[in-house]
Amino acid sequence: MLELSNSQIKLSQLRALLAVAEYGNFSEAALRLDLSQSAVSHAIASLEDELGILLFSRGRQGASPTPVGEQVIGYAEKILQLLEEMVAAAKSEKSLQSGSVRVACIRSAATHILPSAIAQFRRRSPGIAIDILEHFDHLDVEKALREGQADVGFTHLPTSAEFETWEILRDEYVALLPPSANLRQNQCTWEELFAYPLIVPSTNNACFTTLRNHLLSASIRIDNQVAYQVNEDSTVVSMVLQGLGATIMPRLAAEPIPSAVHACSLPVPLERIIGVAVLANTLLTPAVFTFLDVLRGVKSPAVKFAS
Repeated sequence: MLELSNSQIKLSQLRALLAVAEYGNFSEAALRLDLSQSAVSHAIASLEDELGILLFSRGRQGASPTPVGEQVIGYAEKILQLLEEMVAAAKSEKSLQSGSVRVACIRSAATHILPSAIAQFRRRSPGIAIDILEHFDHLDVEKALREGQADVGFTHLPTSAEFETWEILRDEYVALLPPSANLRQNQCTWEELFAYPLIVPSTNNACFTTLRNHLLSASIRIDNQVAYQVNEDSTVVSMVLQGLGATIMPRLAAEPIPSAVHACSLPVPLERIIGVAVLANTLLTPAVFTFLDVLRGVKSPAVKFAS
């Protein structure tokens, strides 16, 4: 019985074994392995001596495996496959010790979702850096993914088929009215809202387009109501707090809402769906896969999450 501890079997012998079995002769196997024919012949002969069996029947037609040789070839295939898996696992672990994950996101996601995700990710992969690219507009997030500037993005769903996505949360749009507002319930009327000058994003912002289209569907035009165009969410909330006007914005973007500001639901509900996106058909690093796995378990207390 062969003692494993005394075995001198080499990986080069197993590779030669599989090459001869695949090509049916020593010369072709040598060519494929970039070795001399004598080196391949020696590898097979020494393996046969080590095992004490004949692995191939040699003849004019080449080399064909013996019955026991067939069994050994099967074992050799498994050994080399396990070796490949071992090396791949080592490389994967090594890649999680350094490098970075580039995340493009809208500012509200950066404020309320990313900190928790990054904290969890750092506990699992402390050597990986997270680079955050903040954008006012989700379309800029998608552009960053498309141009290879980011690995992962937080954007609005649905989006185009060029991205692989999944939903993270649903964020309700709310009306924010100044402290002077006299509201009797948590849902305002259009009349109560438009009693104040409107503070909205700039017209080239996708959020403004979403808001305008929603109001148009309710047969409401806001062109004459707009008093200020501001993209910075915190500035908008501060302006409402100072009584300069009212606004409509996603609750997540408005948080934290000052207690003096009246936040109420719209007469006709509107929500945005925030999702995680990666560019489809792109090879992702193990670090990115790990970060995506963390994101699947992250929830923000600021809003109600979709089930």
